[in-house]
Amino acid sequence: MHSSFLRLVSAGLLILVLARSNVAQTQCSATLSVATDVANELQSKYYDPSSGLYNGGSTWTDANAVEDLHNLMLAANVNTWAIAGNTSHIGRAALDSSTDWTSFIAGSYDDAQWIILGLWKIADYKSHVGQDAGPFNDAASKVYDIIAGQWDTTNCGGGVWWSSDHTYKNAITNELFLLTSAEGYLRNGNQDYLKNAQAGVIASGLGALYATTKDQTLLQEAETTLDATLKYLTVNQILKESCDDAAGSSSSCGPDGQLFKGLWTKHVQYYLDWAGSAAQEKYSSALGQQASGVYHYGKNSANDVGTIWYAPNQGGSNFTPKSSTSGLEALVAAAKHAFTHRHVVHA
Repeated sequence: MHSSFLRLVSAGLLILVLARSNVAQTQCSATLSVATDVANELQSKYYDPSSGLYNGGSTWTDANAVEDLHNLMLAANVNTWAIAGNTSHIGRAALDSSTDWTSFIAGSYDDAQWIILGLWKIADYKSHVGQDAGPFNDAASKVYDIIAGQWDTTNCGGGVWWSSDHTYKNAITNELFLLTSAEGYLRNGNQDYLKNAQAGVIASGLGALYATTKDQTLLQEAETTLDATLKYLTVNQILKESCDDAAGSSSSCGPDGQLFKGLWTKHVQYYLDWAGSAAQEKYSSALGQQASGVYHYGKNSANDVGTIWYAPNQGGSNFTPKSSTSGLEALVAAAKHAFTHRHVVHA
């Protein structure tokens, strides 16, 4: 993945190293309603139930879309898209005990970890409604074991390879490995996950193990990065990719640029689930601004969301399943943590 928002998403991943909080938050019903409309359009316009894939999507972006549907169902306490967990491409693979996950991930070790996160969210929802989460947790463990086997100490001071070609190591793959290792340990208590997370911290130079160290300086450093994102990668307080151009003939953003703004908001949401009231108050307004941009500038009359959030679309917004997923992420995050900002979807 190559994008000006690599640093942005990495910041969100670095701070998401604790299991999700069980503390209930008041949801903004108006924002959840808009998110529901966007999710319905995403499913009706782009989702192919016969294949479990999104038309115009890819495996890693589809995995995020499925994660987001389940995130929304958990937030709104609804079952509207419950079938997606079983019928999606990754869900079908998880339910098939004969799935060869090495072949499934096709040597792409960053994409594979988005699959892990999607499988975990399906499992969370299944557990929430009293269904069997086992196949999804088991599949996530199988994928994780493949990734863990790609740890290499002889190049670049350590880290996980980006792909099976073993020619490149990048930030997002290793930030995801920190996340899946640390959260995996908190989910299953497997010491191997914890050891991998600790090794990743040493290699990457950032201590993302607040869950075990309780070192407040880790959170302070993470929020410094988030603050820099909001200062330098926004226009009118709304996230903007370098490829975003509201007045252009069409957006030049590739799949990464179409999705990364929403990924940042989603992982800030996860961070705020457990970071405490001070952090929630600090970033509540920022999440509200992103949702407001999606509502006023990104969304069209059919409830599809394009790539341009920061200004009115003058022909430059590109409407794809990735951009719609991104907008959905921003709305769900705001519903969870910008609930004190009632202007989010109505101003």
